[in-house]
Parts: sequence; structure tokens; C-alpha cells
Amino acid sequence: MNEPERKGRAGMDARIDQVVTSGEVTVDGTAHEMENNTYVLGDDEEVIVIDPGHDAAAVLEVVGDREVLAVICTHGHPDHVAAAFDIAERDEAPIALHPKDLLTWRETFPDDDPDIEMADGGLFGVADVQLEVIHSPGHTPGSVSLFCEELGVVFSGDALLATGPARFCGEFPDFPGQLNSVGEHLLTLPPDTQVLPGHGDQITVAAAEKKFDSWVTAGPDAPGEEDE
Repeated sequence: MNEPERKGRAGMDARIDQVVTSGEVTVDGTAHEMENNTYVLGDDEEVIVIDPGHDAAAVLEVVGDREVLAVICTHGHPDHVAAAFDIAERDEAPIALHPKDLLTWRETFPDDDPDIEMADGGLFGVADVQLEVIHSPGHTPGSVSLFCEELGVVFSGDALLATGPARFCGEFPDFPGQLNSVGEHLLTLPPDTQVLPGHGDQITVAAAEKKFDSWVTAGPDAPGEEDE
């Protein structure tokens, strides 16, 4: 586990701790090593965990004695949801997922469903900030991003990485749909918004906008990171 990276704004109690964990996902008999970003958003008293990733103990170490209000999964792929119940159960926190990703979710948790069905425009509050749910399908049908206007960040899951739209185990499930979501829902945010993705480094909306045409031109067969 990397040391958590802390981000905040002057005059605000809310901050973001980033935890990177690693694990293995097997698809069609092939094992894929994944490294995922988990984000812990909150203050000294309470937090929301975004994309719980692989290692509950590593995430809960960063949470400490703060109360987990909710665990939010940006989509249902196993590398993003594996530790959801282990984190949520400590404080009996609800788990949130968009209902269009239930089938994907059940590949990991066939007998237990999330508690909250997210919808576009929904809001979550923690500390002194709010998260707005942005339905951004393409990587999966129920992929969402979470925009925090007060902190100037968007948690993009696998809708958008610094390198472009994310693959899953080497493939794009819906490349045109993913590009459409990036263009319509993420690049329309304020240009200085920091994009905090499910894998790898962050990027700003302005920087992503400059790269967008090259992603379109390169298409789904362009070389890229091995999944995401």
C-alpha cells in the first residue's frame, strides 16, 4: 500500500486520502493484476469511501476511528467492489451502486445486493461538502462519476483516466459510449476540476479536453494500459 495522498482546500475541513491497493481479477480463465485507487473523503469525524478496491484493512487503516457513512462504488467491476462489505460492515454503512451495474456486481457478490441505488443527480453529504452523482456509462452500463464542487474534484472511476477512457482486462466494453460520457458529462465540468480516476494519476478537465480528439482518432485499438 502506498502512503495516502491528502488533498483539501484552505478553509475547509473536508480532505481526500488516496489509498492504492493491488489484487488479482480472473476473467475467462485469465488472471489480471490490478492496481486501484480508493478515495477516503471526509474530515476528522466522518468519511465516505469511494471504490473500496482490494484491501479492506489498508483502507480502514486510513479511515482510522472516523465513522464510515457510506461506501460508494463507481461501477461493479470486481477490482472496485471486492472490499465493499468488509469496509461497510464495521460501521454498518450502506453500499451504493447504480442499478444498471447489478449484473456485474453479482459476479462478485451473487447473494448480497447494495443498499442504495444511485441515480443521476443524486447527492451524498459528508463533512462540509457534497458529492453529485453523474451517470457516465460506457465502461459499464451503470458507471458513475462523483463531482464535488466545493473541492473542485470529480471521482471518475473508470470512465476516464489520465491516459483516456479505461479498458477492462484489455478490452473496451463500449468505446463509443465511453467517449460520449467523457465528452458530455466530464469535459463540461469546470476546466480546473481535478479528475481523480480509479487507476493511475490524476488529470485536469482542461488537460483531458486537449487530449480528447487524439483519443477519438486513435480509437479502441490504440495501445493503452492493460486494464483498467
